[in-house]
Amino acid sequence: MNFVLILIGVLLNAVAQLVLKKGMSLVGSVAISYAGIMHMLVKIITNVYVYCGLMCYGLSFLVWLMVLSRVEVSYAYPFLSIGYIVAALVGYFYFGESMSIYKVGGIALICLGVFVLYRS
Repeated sequence: MNFVLILIGVLLNAVAQLVLKKGMSLVGSVAISYAGIMHMLVKIITNVYVYCGLMCYGLSFLVWLMVLSRVEVSYAYPFLSIGYIVAALVGYFYFGESMSIYKVGGIALICLGVFVLYRS
C-alpha cells in the first residue's frame, strides 16, 4: 500500500506540472515588467488549467504527508524521480518537446535507480 501511495503522490505532482505547463502555454510568454506580470495575473485568474494544476499539487501534498507518516524519507524521496520520467515523456509526446539521446539515457538511469531502490 505504501508503494501505491508513493506512486499516487508522484503522479499527482507530475500531472500538476503538466497541467500548469498547458495553462501557461495558453497564457504565453511573460514579460518581466510590472505591466507584463499584471497582464499575466489577469490571464492566470481565468485559466482553468492553472486551477487544476494547483488542485493536483494540493492533493499531491496531502498524499505525500500520508507517505511520510508511513515510510522513511530515504526510501520515499527518490521515487519523486519517476515524475521526471513522466514529465519528459508527456513533454515529448504531447507538447512536442525535444528528446535527445542524453535525455533518453538519463531517463534510463533514473528507471534503473528506482528499480534498485524498490528492490532494496
